[in-house]
Amino acid sequence: MARLRLYNSLTNKKEDFSPIDPDHVRVYTCGPTVYNYAHIGNARPPLVSDILIRLLRYLYPRVTYVSNITDIDDKIINAAKEQDIPISDLTKRYENIYNDNLKELGIYPPDLQPKATDHIAEMIKQIEVLINNGHAYEAESHVLYSVNTFPSYGSLSGRDKEEQIAGSRVEVAPYKKDPTDFVLWKPSNKDQPGWDSPWGFGRPGWHLECSAMSEKALGVPFDIHSGGQDLIFPHHENELAQCCGVHNKTDDVTSYARYWIHNGMLKFDGDKMSKSLGNIRFINDLINEHKGETLRLVLLSTQYRQPLNWSPKTIQQAQKTLDRLYRILKKVDISLDLQEAEPTKKIIDALCDDLNTPEALGQLNILINSLQDADEAQKKEIMPKIYSSARMLGILQHDPDSWLGYSKVDDGMDTEKIEQMIEERNNCRNNKNFEQADKIRDELKSMGIDIEDTPDGTIWRNEE
Repeated sequence: MARLRLYNSLTNKKEDFSPIDPDHVRVYTCGPTVYNYAHIGNARPPLVSDILIRLLRYLYPRVTYVSNITDIDDKIINAAKEQDIPISDLTKRYENIYNDNLKELGIYPPDLQPKATDHIAEMIKQIEVLINNGHAYEAESHVLYSVNTFPSYGSLSGRDKEEQIAGSRVEVAPYKKDPTDFVLWKPSNKDQPGWDSPWGFGRPGWHLECSAMSEKALGVPFDIHSGGQDLIFPHHENELAQCCGVHNKTDDVTSYARYWIHNGMLKFDGDKMSKSLGNIRFINDLINEHKGETLRLVLLSTQYRQPLNWSPKTIQQAQKTLDRLYRILKKVDISLDLQEAEPTKKIIDALCDDLNTPEALGQLNILINSLQDADEAQKKEIMPKIYSSARMLGILQHDPDSWLGYSKVDDGMDTEKIEQMIEERNNCRNNKNFEQADKIRDELKSMGIDIEDTPDGTIWRNEE
């Protein structure tokens, strides 16, 4: 078996992955808060997890992948109030859109997708245990985690106490014993959603949700916890503290999750994504403008821990790359049985090196390029490796003719006329009558037909 190595944020180094149970690997990824469209930066954590899960399922017999939906949050409450609709209508709408968007990007759904509102009882139970264990206290209808009771607090983020206060962006409330203490339960007024609890009518703190849902779905400790780098502090730091406190294992920071994986953030033409700059791009808009596989390739083009620069140029380059690869595959017209095909060792090795997708893409490109000088016997040997390797990356999943749009005929289109016009244009080019050839190309373009001159002749497709 190939040796999988992952960069563990908990230890700040690349480590050999050793599952708790080699017969059952368990993974949790923080999911979205569903109050608006997800932006393209929100797609990177599930995309990274998608590659990881594909690889783990190649290496191990059973993998359970969980990614949650946060459907109770102050942002959700405010958005529902602004739109004057029930919270459940708002969250269900954006949950469906989010899942549909990820499907367009070729991201497999998680095995389980728990919702916060379905786990209030588990959250209340965890709070009760934390209070009994001396890690939490009630104050003015709030329940707070007492950070000073967990000496290892900050071990995941590497922040000292002053950095914790500055980084938490939480108002220092008078009822806190310490400024770093964070909310486990807070009161709700009559206009806010809430649940009955031993501390009054209220709702859970955000950090508590994932602790309860991950333990319910996977048990603890589980193997891998992942998400964006922006979640390391305070969200993941607080999750870790909560679980260690619940199980009285404050001296063992691996008692919640053994490996922590965090992806880098997206930049837009070198700038941070922000409302003030107006550069937020929603997945829902992008998939109406570009093919999902094209957007996926952009996300794969940079190693997951590095920042990814998103721009129209990177999208255009990804589209050109896929078009070129599909054109090469189109030329290979052989029948293949791909059921038992294995990805190449070089591509598996690249992915096993901390999910090095740029290297894996490079190896796939070399493999596809080798088709151009291969004979028929060699093509029959290479093609299964290409498709099985591409499947690990989630690209080249379309029929080449369908992707390229060649000979895609709309109702009422006169294909015979198109072929005649192309033949006439080629004759004009052979006779060096380039002006007339250009006119024919323009006329075809006005009909919605895009043509391309290749070494094997001129091919055409409907423009999308």
